[in-house]
Amino acid sequence: MSAAAAPSAMPQNPTDSWNDLLRPALAKSPNFSSQFLARLQNSKLTFGDRVHCPFLRPFFLSLEDEQRVRVVAETIADLGERVVSAALEDAGLFAQLHLRPEEERLARLSVGYGRACTSSRLDAFLLPDSLKCAEYNGEAPAGAGYSETLGQVFRELPVMEKFFKRYQVHSYPLIAKLLDALIASYLDWGGTSRRPQVAIVDWREVPTWSEFEILKSRFEKMGVPVVLADPRELEFHGKTLSAHGKTIDLLYRRVLINDIVARPQECAALIKAYEANAICVANTFRCKIPHVKAFFAVLTDEQNAKLFSNDERELIRRHIPWTRVVAEVRTSHYGDPIELLTFIREQRENLVLKPSDEYGGTGVTLGWETSESAWDATIEKAISAVSAGGDAGCWIVQERIPIRREVFPYITQQGSVESKDMLVDFAPYLFRGRLAGFLTRLSATGLANVTSGGGQVPAFRVTPRR
Repeated sequence: MSAAAAPSAMPQNPTDSWNDLLRPALAKSPNFSSQFLARLQNSKLTFGDRVHCPFLRPFFLSLEDEQRVRVVAETIADLGERVVSAALEDAGLFAQLHLRPEEERLARLSVGYGRACTSSRLDAFLLPDSLKCAEYNGEAPAGAGYSETLGQVFRELPVMEKFFKRYQVHSYPLIAKLLDALIASYLDWGGTSRRPQVAIVDWREVPTWSEFEILKSRFEKMGVPVVLADPRELEFHGKTLSAHGKTIDLLYRRVLINDIVARPQECAALIKAYEANAICVANTFRCKIPHVKAFFAVLTDEQNAKLFSNDERELIRRHIPWTRVVAEVRTSHYGDPIELLTFIREQRENLVLKPSDEYGGTGVTLGWETSESAWDATIEKAISAVSAGGDAGCWIVQERIPIRREVFPYITQQGSVESKDMLVDFAPYLFRGRLAGFLTRLSATGLANVTSGGGQVPAFRVTPRR
């Protein structure tokens, strides 16, 4: 009897395995990179004139990673809904969030159903023993359509065919889950149509319009009619809202509340229909309450401890960075009393300053990358915003959190492929508070978002085949 064949050597992790398969594929096919980029363009995976993914490797997570992320992300989404309900009843708590007057008016309108956030996203870093959260996007997080489509592109690469022989690979059907969540909110609102007319609404000039086209195509394949509309194209007729001759049942709102408040005349039809409860809007305007970055200040401030159970407070301590609204006040840092402004000046290397209500990295100031004079100037800007009140908003200070970096194969502008060390921002999507999938963004700088020039890769859950 011949001896059993020795098991073939296999890299210790899926990243090594993928790279081992990619190298000969690149050597064999000089056009690999250009064909990959062309496929992205043809799949509408663009942000303005840039492709989303100049990287040739997905992000891999294990089943254990997914389970840890699920517990943290779903708990924080539930806490967001709880803070919404509590803040609408407690003026003192509402004041801690520093919404602008018109945002508060919109948030207090009756909406016909309970959930503030049909879709949300937790922006975080996945570490070996933790999920460290940077902020909660409770409004209209982009990217679900891009993420799923990008995953499909990667699954069809020749490299993946060989990778499948070594690993079971799980993708995340974000688009179907998003539609399920939207329909569930529509039914909660009282909608009765079996095929509600959906409108995806945002400014036509936004760089994410290509994602709306992806969503429209997929929603309609699942039997739900969709119209894409600019807020300026909406018409309110007293009881119904329409766009391009279609009466709307369910409005998937991607236009931001900041823009609705800043451009009221252009958004008048949307606002009037919402005030009349004539249509189901998701997310509701109440989503602004957990969306602002001051939400993390509410979670981490001991004065609000009564809102949370002991287990929830421990989860907050482990996964949410200490956060405060910048003001000339006495507060505490993990139980120790501090003068906040003095603490911010002395602990620059360990802190981040950012506006409570901006996006795309606007205004984010990393203390460890900032000179003392520039840091002081940002503090003064933050204090002035709080002092001005009204529409000025506020700033928050947040402790520095550990991040994750990995090396990815990167397609240069010349078309060659080189290894690049990247920061990995791992953002779980939550649809009606339940984990649905992930947005994974890469950046060479301290800010990881597509708006500020980063890139995106799909996330796959992988399990070695035995």
